[in-house]
Amino acid sequence: MKDLGLAIRRQRKLLKLSQQELGRFAGCGALFIHDLEKGKATVRFNKVIDVIKVLGLQLTLEPGKLGLKVRGV
Repeated sequence: MKDLGLAIRRQRKLLKLSQQELGRFAGCGALFIHDLEKGKATVRFNKVIDVIKVLGLQLTLEPGKLGLKVRGV
């Protein structure tokens, strides 16, 4: 989750959005964005997808080892 959080933070910064702005666009709060960027493991997945969409990122699932692989981190 930490790598996912870092990728989300990097994209948010690239788009020059505050955590509050991103949260508002994604329909969640700044605290959720903060927790997600810090790699909190218990965030709501449907909200993670909303954040990913707002940022123009893509989540891809593919066969492989257990774990999470985030490109560009």
